[in-house]
Order: sequence, then structure tokens, then C-alpha cells
Amino acid sequence: MNRSKTSISAILVVLVLAGVFVFAQKPKRADEQFVSYIVDTKKQDLKLYWKDDQQEIFKSIQNLKSWLDKKHKKLVFAMNAGMYKKDNSAQGLFIENRKLVTALDTTSGAGNFYLKPNGVFYIRVDNLPGICTTSKFINNGKLKYASQSGPMLIIDGQIHSAFKKSSTNLNIRNGVGILPDNKVIFAMSKKEVNLYDFAEYFKNLGCKNALYLDGLVSRTYLPEKNWKQTDGNFGVIIGVTTD
Repeated sequence: MNRSKTSISAILVVLVLAGVFVFAQKPKRADEQFVSYIVDTKKQDLKLYWKDDQQEIFKSIQNLKSWLDKKHKKLVFAMNAGMYKKDNSAQGLFIENRKLVTALDTTSGAGNFYLKPNGVFYIRVDNLPGICTTSKFINNGKLKYASQSGPMLIIDGQIHSAFKKSSTNLNIRNGVGILPDNKVIFAMSKKEVNLYDFAEYFKNLGCKNALYLDGLVSRTYLPEKNWKQTDGNFGVIIGVTTD
């Protein structure tokens, strides 16, 4: 009888430990699949960069970093923003320092950008971030930065209806979401992933809205996590700096 109780107790301990182990592994698996960075736009200096003082397009993260170094600014995070055209100009809306550089694109077409609904990531002049669908976007003159891309990943808490869980359309992908505390999370897949699984990552974090930024060309610079991709040939680049 005692042996039986001992065996049952041992089995229960093993099951409990196994459950704890599985639970503990979930965040690790996410970290293995995605590199991410959370920004408090009320406290951190997040900007959208496109051209330098000589009106030359940065294109690469390295060019941006070198330019900031000369201004005694330390680049702590960078990632390509919304999609861009062959001349490295923004595809769709781009607002820089409250100035409208490129107008909102409400047309239809082929490719991820036009997989409706697409949307806009923006920072208001009071530094509050937001993401909304293109159809709901209103430029009220109180936006500091904005970048349009598509498709939306999460819309009002729901994964984009066009995404399929079993899709074999795999690619490197990066995107941005708004967390429940109004902080911004940027994420890029380390490995190829489909749009559904990428969107699910943001949903599991509690994002009510999230926006796809780009695919294969995507790069992220995040030295604090030993992730240093400084190449690229982009349009707009997202950057966070410190003095």
C-alpha cells in the first residue's frame, strides 16, 4: 500500500514538473522564433527616418547609425518601416515631423500592401502611439509620424480574416503592434513564418491592433539582444535613440 502511494506521488510530482517545464518553455520558443522590442513612446525617443541633412536617403540601418553617431546619438533599436517603391520613397502615407511627405494610398492593387484592410502606424504629437485601418485613418494635423503598410495583422483583437492557419506561404516578416498599456511592440521573425502565425504572436501579447510592415527584405538592429542587422536598402526606417 505504501509503495502504491509512493508511486502515485512520484507520478504526480513528475506530471507537475512536466507542466511547469512546458509552461516555462513557451516564452523561450517565442524568443527563438521572433526578435522583439517594446517602446514606451512617452519616455523613449522613437522617430521615423528617411533622409539625412543633405537629403540623401539613408537606405540602410548602417547609414542611419553612422549619421546618428556623428550627432552623438546612440541607436538602440532600428527596423524598416512600411513598404517602399523602387526609388526608396514610401509606398502610401508617410508623415515626418508633422510634415506630410507622401499621401495616403486608398487604391486597390496586388501584393501584401493592398490586402485589405491595410493600415497606418502613427505617433501623435503628444507621443501616444496608434494603429488603425486605412479606412478609419484621419489626418487631423496632430500626428508627428505615420507610416502606411499592409495588411493589418490584428483588427480590433481579431486576426485578419484572409489569413489561414495552415498556410504554406512562409517568409521572414516584421510588424508592429500596440500593447494593452499603450506601449509599442516591434517584432521580426527569425525564421520563415506564415501571416496567421505572425498575427497570432501579436494577438497572444494582447494587441488589439497590429500592422504588417514587410517581408524578406526586413532587418532589425537590436544590440541588447545581440541582434545586429545593419544592411538593407529601405525607404523609411524606424529608430529609437538615446543621448
